[in-house]
Amino acid sequence: MRFKGLPHAIAGLAGALVLVLNMAFAPVPAAAADQLKLIGFGDSLMAGYGLEGGEGFPARLQAALNERGHDVEIIDAGVSGDTTSGGLARLDWSIPDDADGVILELGANDALRGVPPEQTRENLEAMITRLNQRGIPVLLAGMLAPPNMGADYETAFNGVYPHLASQHDLLLYPFFLDGVTGDEAMLLPDGMHPNANGINKMVEGILPVAEQFIDRIKAS
Repeated sequence: MRFKGLPHAIAGLAGALVLVLNMAFAPVPAAAADQLKLIGFGDSLMAGYGLEGGEGFPARLQAALNERGHDVEIIDAGVSGDTTSGGLARLDWSIPDDADGVILELGANDALRGVPPEQTRENLEAMITRLNQRGIPVLLAGMLAPPNMGADYETAFNGVYPHLASQHDLLLYPFFLDGVTGDEAMLLPDGMHPNANGINKMVEGILPVAEQFIDRIKAS
C-alpha cells in the first residue's frame, strides 16, 4: 500500500526532467544571438579618465551605434597609464574568447615616454597576431607623436599604425584624438585627456569606421 503512488511520482519526475531539458536546450533568442560584443582595449583615453560613468568612449560609441540600429555591446578594457608593453602583457586575460572584435587603442603613453617606435610596433603587432590567431578581428585606432619628440621620432612613430594596418589588412582610424587635441573646449584641465565633449567628438569621427568594422565582422 505504501508504494501505491510510486508510478505517479515517477511519471511526475520524468515530466519535470523533460521540461528542464527542453529549457536547457531551447534556442537562444535571436536578439541575444545576433548581438556583437566588442572590446575597447586601450589606455586612459579608452578608460574615460576623469569622466563620469557613461561618459567614456566605449559607452558613448555603443550608444551611437545602438541609435543607428546596430545591436552592439562595447566593453571597456582600458587601463589608465597603459603602454603597448602593458597591453601585451594583459591581452590574453583581458579579451574574452567570445569577443566578436577589438578596438585596439594603445601607444599614446609610449610616445609620451619616448619608447622607441620599433618597440611600439613590435608590441602592437604581437597583439594583432595573437588576436588573429584567436579569430578576433581588430580595428586599429592610431595615435600621433607629440611634436616635442622631434621630427625623426615623429616620422617613425606616426608610420607605425598605417604600416600595421596595411600589413595585416586592418581597418584603421588614423588618429584617435582627431579634432580634440589642442582644443581647450574638448579637453580636461590637464590639457591632455578629452572631456565629455571631446569624447563625443571622437565618437563622431570614428563612427563610420566602426560601422565598417561591424559590417566586416558580420561578413566574416
